[in-house]
Amino acid sequence: MTPRSGLLRFSPAIFLSAFLLFQVQPMMGRFVLPWFGGGPAVWTNCMLFFQMLLLAGYAYAHWLGSLRSVRLQVSIHLVLLAGSLLFLPIGPRSDIWKPASSSDPSGRILLLLCATVGGPYLLLSATGPLLQRWFSLSHSNESPWRLYALSNLGSFLALFSYPFVLEPFLRLNTQVWIWSCLYVAFAMLCGWTAWRFRETAQVVGDTQPDASPPPAMWTLLFWVGLAAAGSTLLLASTNQISQEIAVIPFLWVLPLSIYLLTFILAFERDRWYSRPFFAVTMGLLAPIACALLAAAVVLSLRLQIVAHLIVLFAACMLCHGELARSRPSIGHLTAFYLSIAGGGALGGLFVALIAPHVFSGFSEYPIGLAAACFLGFAGWLRTGAYKQWTRGNLSVRIPLMALLLGGLTAVAASVIGKDQFTSATLRNFYGILRVKENMDTKGAFRLLTHGTIRHGFQYLRGAKHDWPTSYYGPHSGAGIVLQALKRQGRRVAIVGLGTGTLAAWGRPGDTFRFYEINPAVHDIAKEWFTYLQDSQAKTEIVLGDARVQMERELASGQTNDFDVILVDAFSSDAIPLHLLTAECGDLYRRRIRPGGLLLLHISNRSLNLEPVTRGLAQHLGWKAAELVSLDYAETGESSSNWVLITDNSDFLERSEIAGAVVHWAGKQRPPITWTDDFASLWHVLKF
Repeated sequence: MTPRSGLLRFSPAIFLSAFLLFQVQPMMGRFVLPWFGGGPAVWTNCMLFFQMLLLAGYAYAHWLGSLRSVRLQVSIHLVLLAGSLLFLPIGPRSDIWKPASSSDPSGRILLLLCATVGGPYLLLSATGPLLQRWFSLSHSNESPWRLYALSNLGSFLALFSYPFVLEPFLRLNTQVWIWSCLYVAFAMLCGWTAWRFRETAQVVGDTQPDASPPPAMWTLLFWVGLAAAGSTLLLASTNQISQEIAVIPFLWVLPLSIYLLTFILAFERDRWYSRPFFAVTMGLLAPIACALLAAAVVLSLRLQIVAHLIVLFAACMLCHGELARSRPSIGHLTAFYLSIAGGGALGGLFVALIAPHVFSGFSEYPIGLAAACFLGFAGWLRTGAYKQWTRGNLSVRIPLMALLLGGLTAVAASVIGKDQFTSATLRNFYGILRVKENMDTKGAFRLLTHGTIRHGFQYLRGAKHDWPTSYYGPHSGAGIVLQALKRQGRRVAIVGLGTGTLAAWGRPGDTFRFYEINPAVHDIAKEWFTYLQDSQAKTEIVLGDARVQMERELASGQTNDFDVILVDAFSSDAIPLHLLTAECGDLYRRRIRPGGLLLLHISNRSLNLEPVTRGLAQHLGWKAAELVSLDYAETGESSSNWVLITDNSDFLERSEIAGAVVHWAGKQRPPITWTDDFASLWHVLKF
């Protein structure tokens, strides 16, 4: 068999496995994202699962490849391929996996993914290293590293095709069936490749043994460290971009794509990785990246995103370039891949599970930068660079000093942090909350932020202490509607607690029930702000996902019990999609009294949610009206966009409402109806 025919036989299975491997990641993330709060931590936990199962797949490939009998290797793999088909079609059931409490859902996410896609993902993960090993055995004169680059190319194409080709146009159920059918095709193709390989040799020992010594322990640790540094920077950069800059799911694909691109470049051609160039580049970029953390407030979002992605590319090229330079002979190929997978899993564990409980800020980001610089420095020393440094060789000394400078700067940034001037910082699964105190022309105030999003503030002295400020003042849609709702004993449901500012609109006899998924927000609202305890209304806090909790209350007999439902969960860019679907609209209708009101806060820097709210109103058969307010410095108000949806025409015709309504005429985008099976942010992006 010619080398070319061997490549043609192994390449399709490897390419398709990598494509499916990374196509299923954003797809499953799309499934579970809205169930667990819509934040980047959901994606981080999904990535942790995929990295852990990638490690398991590589370990399986390493073990299977160590068996001497080719017939046994192929037989085991064929049986597992057939068994993995039992997981099809993939797709988690919401009635089983939706969380019922506000506790950290990390374990539930991992268990959900394991039960849904665990078998197929394990076999897909093992395909690359296993088939490359089989290729090296049947074509001992050919290098398998081109197949590794091909695998990364398949992964890269999968990531870019999902947000731009599949998600905007196909329902989730359709995506699941397409993926499942492609997986069946992969299983058949991989099985055929394995069977053909079985015919080439019966015992691995019949081939020429690899006489090279196994990698030393320090070499294995070096590989693990480089992979861990790259993985840490991938997830930490995603967190930094998402939680601190803009929480847009499309941005989650970009860092992962860059991460994979560096693997492709580093292993496709040695010339793509210039050790001096990337050493000096990282030495310069690491301090700049650390400076960005401190200057984030005054820099544009686009500049920050581009800067962090450039830093990620340079750092991953450094890590993966050193991996490519230190790769072993093909006899130790699976051990090399196993080390890379192990390092990737360690990086995922560090960012997803350890860092949120150890650090109050995103310290894992500068730690990852420092690790990349120091490991790049170690890579030079492994090749004898220390002697050249001591001899005054500037072509070696300058890059090494640059790496040391970058690493030490990153270490200092991780120690100093940027939270030293905040009154309180709380970090958990849902992100980082900061309480800060500041001054304006009206006096001192206390502010709650989540990343760069302001979630309310309260003046600390005088009558201003009880003012409803920020997006909830008297000129806002919320303020106008609540003032116009005159009836006694109002029952108001509010999705999203923040500082509890809306409680300031409570009157004696009212009940304001807040639904809040993040328990840390509840703690901050009770300890650092006084809106809840100062309210004239009775205030209730229900912890957990609002839709899940409302559904449970509905099942217990609580129907048509609210005069108004205010959904204040969309001002952040990490919007919970499931709170705007037609199915959720039906839930709202069953909880609102006849003639009641649904009020949606859709202020958003990145997304235009007006078409979705009009689509929701169209589905309900109700009328929708937009209420827009500007900044009012004299009352501490920020500009806001609210949409009122109701079948109460009389309420809409009241002078105070009609006078504040902005007409829909001239809106360029038609109404969009989201469902639990289809909700794409691509159609509502602000370009």
